[in-house]
Amino acid sequence: MNTLLAQDPTLADFGRDPWWLVLIKIVFAFVFGLLATLLGVWFERRVVGYMQVRPGPNQVGPFGLLQTLADGLKMAFKEDILPKAADKVVYFFAPVISVVCAVTALSVIPFGPMVSIFGHRTPLQVTDVPVAVLVLLACSSLAVYGIVLGGWASGSTYPLLGGLRSSAQMISYEVAMGLSIVAVFMTAGTMSTSGIVAAQGDATRLTIAGTEIPAPGWYAILLLPSFIIFFIATVGETNRAPFDLPEAESELVAGFMTEYSSLKFALFMLSEYVAMVTMSAVTTTLFLGGWRAPWPITLWADANTGWWPMLWFFGKVLMLVFVFVWLRGTLPRLRYDQFMRFGWKVLLPINLVWILVLAGLRSIEDWQSRDRLLATAIGAGVLLLATLLWPSRKPAPKPTPQEQADSRPYGSFPLPPLDLQVPPSPRTKRVVAEREPANIATGSDSREV
Repeated sequence: MNTLLAQDPTLADFGRDPWWLVLIKIVFAFVFGLLATLLGVWFERRVVGYMQVRPGPNQVGPFGLLQTLADGLKMAFKEDILPKAADKVVYFFAPVISVVCAVTALSVIPFGPMVSIFGHRTPLQVTDVPVAVLVLLACSSLAVYGIVLGGWASGSTYPLLGGLRSSAQMISYEVAMGLSIVAVFMTAGTMSTSGIVAAQGDATRLTIAGTEIPAPGWYAILLLPSFIIFFIATVGETNRAPFDLPEAESELVAGFMTEYSSLKFALFMLSEYVAMVTMSAVTTTLFLGGWRAPWPITLWADANTGWWPMLWFFGKVLMLVFVFVWLRGTLPRLRYDQFMRFGWKVLLPINLVWILVLAGLRSIEDWQSRDRLLATAIGAGVLLLATLLWPSRKPAPKPTPQEQADSRPYGSFPLPPLDLQVPPSPRTKRVVAEREPANIATGSDSREV
């Protein structure tokens, strides 16, 4: 058997570890989530500072690495305010639900192949089940409860509206995310995360100008439309810019967490960054080959053996986290109606059409041919990008100042845009109607002030 294939864990390799080894894996996954969050906050502030030509945090610790820890300690000593109208039990457990759901998803993420730990052969994964991807979707869906309950339990109108706004966003993009994973199921033939990583281990070869070039069998290439839609849905699911509408600082006070302070507010912020790292790990597992090394590192015979695969896995996760930060530093925030329209009227129909194309390929006798699947994915990906970038309609010409002045119904003062105008009250209309006969008699205009 191939040495690389022998390193792939199977479902039979789980459930045989001693209790202390399982405990070590659980602690490792939990510590990874917390450390990735602390470093993620620092990484985001440094990268955005670099993009905006400013230093970013650089005073507390070497390169400012301890700035996030200092912010956490400061937040812990803040006064913990409890609103009078709040439901105390739900108000306390709402942020805990969000954090627990985000961390639990790491339990089925494969960090590496089979390794030896204190003489025991074990996979670098807490556990795996035949429906592990459904566990990931369940954790992502249950995180909505923390946000909704946090907004409702605060006993205030604005957090409640922010919670409803956030839940509508997360549920809408959960649909597009789930349909993207359907294509992975159909291609890999399994819902096990370790099985999906193993299915991406076979290399494919691209023929360009008569020359064969080895390429990884990652589903990000073979299922390009699903990968693009999944990542867009991931950004919307984690409430990150340009889809950070639940916590839009320029539009809302803080959304569903308006009434939270001190450690409870820190838990909500922690859950957001843990979810960002977790979804980056999920994207790596489903579409980027998991812990497998990218080409040309695979030319090294031992690239996918031992503890080296953990380095490739963390590198891919870091790359996706950088994309999250990059989007925040470059793209403006969408309006809420644009955001929902994009999810339901663009991503969802394209996803359904792509799944029908894959089902049609499966009905063909040799549908699993990598060359055919790769050509179809590239063509569908180009079509998807063209659809997203194609202008929907030509914008109407802007009226001239004189046309704007002539169209003013009342008064000669500048008026706001039509979508921001308040309709005139019935009393105003009645007063204007009563003045019309007198204005006609004197020859004056009722619009003059």
